[in-house]
Order: sequence, then C-alpha cells, then structure tokens
Amino acid sequence: MNDFITVIGGGLAGCEAAYQIAKAGVKVKLYEMKPIKYSEAHSNKNLAEVVCSNSFKSNMLTNACGLLKEELRRLDSLLIRIADETQVPAGQALAVDRETFSKRVTEVIENNPLIEVIHKEVQNVDCDEEINSKNGIVIIATGPLTSEVLSKEIAKITGQDKLYFFDAAAPIIGKDSINFDVAFYGNRYEQEMKKDETIEQWKNRQECQEKSYINLPMNKEEYEKFWNELVEAEVVNLHEFEKKEIFEGCMPIEVMAIRGIDTLRFGPLKPVGFDDLRTGKRPYALVQLRQDNSEGTMYNMVGFQTNLKFGEQKRVFSLIPGLQNAEFFKYGVMHRNTYINSTKLLDNTYNLKSNNNIYFAGQITGVEGYVESISSGLVSALNAINKFKGIDEKIVFSNYTVIGSLANYISSDNDKFQPMNANFGILPVLQGNKIKDKKDRYLKLAQRSLAFI
Repeated sequence: MNDFITVIGGGLAGCEAAYQIAKAGVKVKLYEMKPIKYSEAHSNKNLAEVVCSNSFKSNMLTNACGLLKEELRRLDSLLIRIADETQVPAGQALAVDRETFSKRVTEVIENNPLIEVIHKEVQNVDCDEEINSKNGIVIIATGPLTSEVLSKEIAKITGQDKLYFFDAAAPIIGKDSINFDVAFYGNRYEQEMKKDETIEQWKNRQECQEKSYINLPMNKEEYEKFWNELVEAEVVNLHEFEKKEIFEGCMPIEVMAIRGIDTLRFGPLKPVGFDDLRTGKRPYALVQLRQDNSEGTMYNMVGFQTNLKFGEQKRVFSLIPGLQNAEFFKYGVMHRNTYINSTKLLDNTYNLKSNNNIYFAGQITGVEGYVESISSGLVSALNAINKFKGIDEKIVFSNYTVIGSLANYISSDNDKFQPMNANFGILPVLQGNKIKDKKDRYLKLAQRSLAFI
C-alpha cells in the first residue's frame, strides 16, 4: 500500500482535500495538469482557479449556501478561510479577489511539507505505476472540464458507457412559494372536466389527483406578455467549444420561442388535456412543474432548459401565473459540465461503490458551485484518511446539515439525476407546527443544522 494519498485535480475540491489529508499527518501527491496543459476555460497557472463569478454567494444563515459556508468554517475548511481573508465588498455575499485567492491557496498548498504538487496530465488511474488505485487511495477531483483522455478513463473505471458532457437543466422551484390560487395538481387529460360534471365536483376531484405534477395555466394576455419578455431576455455567452455540444443535445426554451409566438404552445406549454381552475375551460397555454424530490418540496419546470442569465430567469419566469413569488432553488443551465452518474456509483462519503480505494470530489460528482465543491473535497478527504489509517468507520454527516444533504442527494437513487447546488429544499423538513415566514423557517433549519456540526 502506498504511503500517501493521491489527489487528481488542483481545483477547489482537490486543494481542500489535499489540505485536510495533510492536516491529518498523511502525505499527499496532488496532480494538476496546469501549466503544462490548460482546459478551454482556464488561464491562471495557480491552483484553485476561480473561473466564472468571483462570488461564493450569500453569507447569511438564512441562505443555504451561507449556512454551508458556516458549517465548513466550523470544520476548518482551508478554502473558506482563505476566501474570508481575500474577500472584496459584495454586500451580504462573500466575493473574493480571484487572483489573490488562487495565489494564497497555491502558497499554502505548495509550502506544506506533506503535499507534493506534480504538474502532469493524468491519463490513466489504474495503470499509472504511482497512482494505481490497487496500491493506494485516490481522490479524483478533476472538475466539469475534465480532459478528454481522463474522461474516457473515468468512464472505464465507473463502468458507464459515457459521461454527461453538458448540463441542460431546467429551474427548480420551492413548492411552498407557488400560488395555489392559480396552480393545481393533475396529469394531462385526467384533469379535464367530465361531461355533466359541475365545477364544484370537478374541484373536489382535483384534490385527490396525483401530486407529481403542478400545472400553471395562462390566458392569451398572460402568455403573450411572457413570450415577449422571454424572447428579449439576456442570455449567457457560451464558450465556442460548448455551443455545438449543447445545441445538438437540447434546445433552450428561449431559442424555441424565437421560432414563433405559438411554438411553445405546441411544445412544452401545450394546454391540451387541462382545464383552467379559474374558468373551468381549456387555458391558452400551460406550464407544468414535475416533482423533483421524494419529499415533494421541490418541483422542476418541465421543458425549461435555458441559457438565460439567472436574474433574467427570475424576472421572466416569475411572470408565469402562480410563480409571482417563486423561490428558485436552482436556476436552469446550459453549459459544458462533465459529471458522473453519482446516484448509481457513489455512496454518501463520495466513495466509489465498485472500488473502495477511489473517491470523487467536486463538480464531477454532481454538486454544483464553488462552496459545494469544497464541501465534497472535505468529506471525501476525511473518509480517505480513515481508509488510509485502516479505520473501518465512515464519516457520514447528518442529513440535517447541508454538507450531509448534498452527499445524500448525489448518492440517493434517482433516475433523473442532475447536478445540484446547496438549497434548503434538500434538507429534511422541520417537524411540528409549520413556520409560514420563510426567513424564520430557514433560520430554524440553520440552527438545527449547526447543532450537528
């Protein structure tokens, strides 16, 4: 058995993992292909490069990502500590000076006597003489832009025919924020009024409908206002290398809308098989939300894969009747994002079920976001340390914590798995009397969470 743990990938998850392992007195070999080779989106030679926004999102405990950061602070996360030290003014958010942040992380990692940084593109995990997972423990934290060669290798290791090469996901909305004066449950055709059925009988029947779909009807005026705003909304500029992959796989709703004002009404917003609760007649258009978690607290917008900027998604999609006060747990995305089918492959310690010597960390696992990646790096490292030391007990964080809920989400059986960021929808609901005020409810969830750290 090797006398060190291997970490592949010097991003946020990989650096957090390397730090936690070294802090436990174990040697680390950290492989990073920069500056020998860069991905299409990277340009900085330092470790822990912040590629997109410099924001680590909210610091408030009433925000799930803010709560996650506080959990990580209490567990001595290196990267959150350095983010705090290199922050720039951003209101209630934690934003960093990206150059200073990456430089500082690099200095700490490279100056640690237990960490050896090796600048090399890893191409084979099982056949490389030093890395070989048969002889030692490996954490793969190569991120959403894993090189093509290593992607093929990971596909072999995981037994998957292919990885997911782009993320085309619709927004996810909190059920409690949906206006049920407009919205109603029901499946297509089963929800229409029957002949000779009164509106009262029909409404009573709707209460017994299966609750896997929520429907949002629109009249002509509501639809046309929504359509006009949708086609004029601002979109994210994609990298050239992303465009071909994404548009071959899935069409964004805004692109579909541009083809004609009625295109959506004959596609994802077709009203056939439904009656509007407000009128008892077929609506002009209809948006469907599909249940996204077993607790029924989150619903995704069917057919709403989108490349709109996040602020534009909130503005435009909130025009849909019933979503005026919608809380978006996750915005829609259309970008290159290589990740494994973690629900079939990993346990809730990010350990590969088919090879206990291999762990994964970072966005390649299906967690989405900087802080979420750091969290996965910490959890995988703590468990790799135990494995290295011959301790059979795994370190599993409570589902009441955001750290534990993320690990549980990516490892729970889900045939429609898609990347997920920190949000209160993945936490178990509070027991007892329902707290109506959202901030009060989230504060209670935060207090419960921190009691388990």
